[in-house]
Amino acid sequence: MRLQEIKIDPSTMRLEIDIMDLKGSFAIVLCEGKAKITELPSHGETRIVTHQGKVKRVKFDEGEEF
Repeated sequence: MRLQEIKIDPSTMRLEIDIMDLKGSFAIVLCEGKAKITELPSHGETRIVTHQGKVKRVKFDEGEEF
């Protein structure tokens, strides 16, 4: 699964991420009190699709130059 849930501390409602553990480019998506992180492809396109103010899906379209 490409999207990985990130824990939000329920007592403080804070999100903490150690960026030193991550390599490459990432996107964090927040919606309705939930947070998810995904690595962005080195060649491609990532779309975040919303409907009525809510995230419905994240689409990945990857390619490689020839």
